[in-house]
Amino acid sequence: MMSENLGLVKSLKLPHVVFMGLAWMTPMIYFTIYGVAYEAAEGKMAVAYIVAFLAIFFTAYSYSRMVKAYPIAGSAYTYTKNSIHPKAGFLVGWALLIDYVFSPIIAILTFGIFMNTEFPAIPTYVWIIIMNIVLAVVNILGIKSAARISGISVLLQIGFIFLFCMLIIKDILAGEGTSSILTLAPFFGEDAAMGTIFSGAALICFCFLGFDAVTTMAEETVDAQKTIPKAIFLIIFIAAIMYISISYLTQIAYPDFTFVNADNAAYSLVRLIGGNLLSSLFIMVLIVATFTQGLSSVTSVSRFLYALGRESILPKKLFTSLHPKYKTPVSNIIFIAVISLSAVFISLDSAVLFVSFGALTAFIFVNLSVIAHFYIKLKKRSPKETFLYLVFPLVGATFIGWLLTLLDLATLKFGVSWIMIGFVYLFIKKWSKAKERKFAISTLKRIQSEKKYVR
Repeated sequence: MMSENLGLVKSLKLPHVVFMGLAWMTPMIYFTIYGVAYEAAEGKMAVAYIVAFLAIFFTAYSYSRMVKAYPIAGSAYTYTKNSIHPKAGFLVGWALLIDYVFSPIIAILTFGIFMNTEFPAIPTYVWIIIMNIVLAVVNILGIKSAARISGISVLLQIGFIFLFCMLIIKDILAGEGTSSILTLAPFFGEDAAMGTIFSGAALICFCFLGFDAVTTMAEETVDAQKTIPKAIFLIIFIAAIMYISISYLTQIAYPDFTFVNADNAAYSLVRLIGGNLLSSLFIMVLIVATFTQGLSSVTSVSRFLYALGRESILPKKLFTSLHPKYKTPVSNIIFIAVISLSAVFISLDSAVLFVSFGALTAFIFVNLSVIAHFYIKLKKRSPKETFLYLVFPLVGATFIGWLLTLLDLATLKFGVSWIMIGFVYLFIKKWSKAKERKFAISTLKRIQSEKKYVR
């Protein structure tokens, strides 16, 4: 039924990759963390999003360079392994397992929570099981099916955000908030402390996570060395335009907006702007968004496991097998579906923090990989190249490293413990291989000795 090493099929073009990346990122994430981000930035959301975009831009640039150097499915693991050292690559790959494995869990759990809110009679775990099955089936049928569904979801999310902005503009023109749409008030002010803005930006950076996931689709993308870098920048620019636009307009129209509960602050804002009709539409689009985020997450993690299996970090026979008809890593997809059932027991906060640890660890090493590959190995050291291949990625690595230190102590302890488990696994794996090699050599010597004796 299964076939090994048939190879992933190149079928994705630029629009497919962009939609998959945006689906993973989920533009509606803006509303999910709105209250927490608003408090962290003390209302200065527009400038905080600009700072966050600039911070992410450096890492996005590093990804665009490395995918040109290594257009294969391993993403940050492959870049670090080939540019720095195999052991460093293993560390990144092991850390990324947290990111990629918990990403579908977050989407599935969020979907279950929203659906249970809308239909309280049906328990959350029922929605989790249903979504798990649907995500697995759609991913097994093929990556283009996932890309098409992701495209519809992204268009719905962008459509809602556009409608949301139009309604705010209508309110502004009707005299709500400041008198003009064109103003610098959201960016400047006596109360705009830089420390506060950077604290807000540190949290807001997580709204951009997802642009990196498209690198796992390199082997299924037509002309990946050109398509993937273009997709990366399109994804972060589209996201930045949406996030900054919403923040700018809401700050103008509702400069004194207040809320009681940060978790549902966005819902309060939506009701304020569009009443019950818009809030109902908001919930519907948010549910669709979490579904397609799960779809894109399963696609990414199944390809990442495929890359680790091919490198023999994970059992090769299991993780590199492809469906003979659909050419999808069906074993990996089923494996993720089984693990994702843990969404029934795990908390959303814990899953989000674990993803953050894995993603930020990988981002640091991708930036360092640019320096190792281009500046050190290839010796690209002209003034322009020094700026692009040393200064740019160094700024990116420093900023992301600072973000990593902002995670809570429990998450950092879990992350370090997970990496230590990884090194124990690596030691056992190498010891097992050495033992097998020793046994093979002794067997060969015994056979040769027996042949000599027979002669």
